[in-house]
Amino acid sequence: MTAPAPDIVILGHHKIGPIPENGWKSWYYVPEETFALQLQLLKDRGYAFLTLEAFLHGLSHPETFPAKGVLITFDDGYRSLLRHALPPMQAVGAPGVVFVPTDWVGKNNDFDLGVEPPEAIATWEELAAMEKGGLAVQSHGRTHRGLSTLAPADLREEIEDSKKEIEERLGRPVAFFSFPFGDNAAERGHDSPVIEALLRESGYRAACVYGGDPVPLDLSHPYRLTRIAMGEDTDLAKALDSRPISR
Repeated sequence: MTAPAPDIVILGHHKIGPIPENGWKSWYYVPEETFALQLQLLKDRGYAFLTLEAFLHGLSHPETFPAKGVLITFDDGYRSLLRHALPPMQAVGAPGVVFVPTDWVGKNNDFDLGVEPPEAIATWEELAAMEKGGLAVQSHGRTHRGLSTLAPADLREEIEDSKKEIEERLGRPVAFFSFPFGDNAAERGHDSPVIEALLRESGYRAACVYGGDPVPLDLSHPYRLTRIAMGEDTDLAKALDSRPISR
C-alpha cells in the first residue's frame, strides 16, 4: 500500500504586531495575540514545526517529512519580528525563515512607499539575533523589485548577489529564495524555466511565491512553492480545511 502524501504547509507572513498609529490601514499586520493563537492551532492539529534544513531535505527526500508539517516564513525582515514574532514562536518551539532584500537591510521599507506604513528593516546585527532565536535568514533578492521588470543581467544580480552577501555577513548557507511581490516572472516577460535554472545554478534548492487561494503544495516543483498568505483577517483553520494536501 502506498503511503499517503505528507500534508506540508508553508505560511507566508510579513508583519506581526500593531499597525503604527499614523492613520495607516494594512492587511499585512497580524496582531501578536492572533499569531500566538495560530501557532497553538497548528500545534493542536498535530503539525510539526519544520526547520529550514528539515524542509529542504524533505523536498528531495519526501519520506523524511512528518505526516503533517508547517514552515513559518516572513518576507522583508522587519525589525519588529524580534519583539512580536520570536517570543510566541519560541513559546511553542517553532523555528522559521525570514527572507530579506539585502540592499534594504538597516533601512525602511521604501519599496512599499505610499502603499504600506513605514517600517524598519532589521540591521545585520538584528538579523544575526533572529538567527540565534530560530529564524533562518534567506534571500528576498537585492532591491525588492519584481523579477518580471528586470533585464537578464539584473536578474542574476538579484539572485546571486543577495545570496553571497547573506552568506558573507551571517556565515550561513542560503538555499531558499522568496520572489519579491510574489513575482516569479512566470507569465510576465521571462521564461519560468530560465528563472528556475538560474536559481538552481546559483545554489538555491527552492523558491516560493506568495498569495492566492489555498492550493496544494506541489513538492515536485521546488522553485515555485505556494504559501498561504497570512494577514489580519486570515482564517487559518478555514484555510487549512479548504486546502488540498501536498502532492
